[in-house]
Amino acid sequence: MFQLLFTVLAFNGPLAIIVGYITVVIGMGNGLGAPMAYIACGILIWVFAAGFTRMAHHLQNPGGFYAFVTAGLGKPAGLAASFLALASYYFILLGATAYSGLLMQQLVSGTLHGPHIPWWVWMSVWVTITATFGYLKLDLSARVLTYLLAGEIVIAGIYAGCVTAKGGAEGLSFNSFTPQMAMSGSIGLALLFAIMNFGGFEATAIYREEVKDPDRTIPRATNIFIITVTVLFAISAWVIIQALGPSHAVAAAAANPTGVVSDTIGQFVGRWAQLVVSILVNTSVFAGILASHNIASRYVYNLSVDGILPRRLANVHGRHGSPHRSSVAVSIATVVGLAPFILFNANPLVLYAQLSGVYGYSFILLLLLTTVAVFCWLRRQTLPGVTAWHRTIAPALAGIGLCGVLWLTTTNFKLLLGSSSELAYITMGGVFATGLSGVAVALLLKRKRPHVYQRIGRQ
Repeated sequence: MFQLLFTVLAFNGPLAIIVGYITVVIGMGNGLGAPMAYIACGILIWVFAAGFTRMAHHLQNPGGFYAFVTAGLGKPAGLAASFLALASYYFILLGATAYSGLLMQQLVSGTLHGPHIPWWVWMSVWVTITATFGYLKLDLSARVLTYLLAGEIVIAGIYAGCVTAKGGAEGLSFNSFTPQMAMSGSIGLALLFAIMNFGGFEATAIYREEVKDPDRTIPRATNIFIITVTVLFAISAWVIIQALGPSHAVAAAAANPTGVVSDTIGQFVGRWAQLVVSILVNTSVFAGILASHNIASRYVYNLSVDGILPRRLANVHGRHGSPHRSSVAVSIATVVGLAPFILFNANPLVLYAQLSGVYGYSFILLLLLTTVAVFCWLRRQTLPGVTAWHRTIAPALAGIGLCGVLWLTTTNFKLLLGSSSELAYITMGGVFATGLSGVAVALLLKRKRPHVYQRIGRQ
């Protein structure tokens, strides 16, 4: 179970979020109330998971959101969800891979005073390493991710302990956890940015065919993931605020969101810790890349098994047990997708921010689609262990909450994407067009290839 849990946790790159993302929630979101934004999102995802894990127990299908939406809302909606999910994981894979090259360049030439090597060269190294691990057995990737994640958690714990022991910059304050602070600033943006840090947990269901005793492992791993992410990021947000000092935290986080945490690590822990964190942030982003690659590969595999994509991609490696051809296809698609950005010398940091925004919007749409599917599917079934909480109350509450988050995301999409209004509208249209293309393909298959249509959703 723990290998699966660490694989899913690694998707978010916890240390990378602590060092360079939570500060965005503080600086642009609800300020000193940032810890409460993570707690609120954690509760929302936990409510969502109540029905999700019950459905996973009885559906016993490795298709993730693809299978869930198909079972609950029908094959056209299911294929729309699969197209949307695959596109979202592909975009975050492209963005994170480009960003990894920039981070490695900064580490080698800046922190370590080594040779100046172009970011795309380092990026190519990470692509090669990711492709190798993606081809091999999942257990190997899981072990690597476990070791990397352990290092991230340890250094985050040391940082939190040192800041707390030294009383922060202005003495410890727990005002962040009061309702007044929780609702301060832009609570909408805070929730929007925070919920994106809960991505990837559907992988607990996607890996059903590759884990032991999935009926017990999947719900346990899902719930532990939600609790761990909520506690880790809420506490980290509070620690960052204490390290900066409540009176200066918001301004400092807004002025230097990617560097201010590293500065406080040097102040409270030591210069050695800054170096360690610089290295671990690189491995943290790599862990997220590998996790994204593996999830995208499983989506390609599931679509290939169903005949939506070429069946040859559905082959499983005889020795490694991995969907190796799907993994190779994702690796090739990654190189092809990144090539234009290299040729036109795009800024990898801007690219990462914009593609992360696309992923975040798609993720919220997928959560909403899935919670509606869970509601519909469980209400049509009479199943042991499924109560009114799982069947009706939890999906309804999650649906209401996710509708609110989706509205906030839509109205603030320009800020999420970090772009002009025109580009934001075009991008949003592209997200919906991706989903609608799935519906169109499903309807076409129903007419032209009904035997393939019947298999949609790993049915």
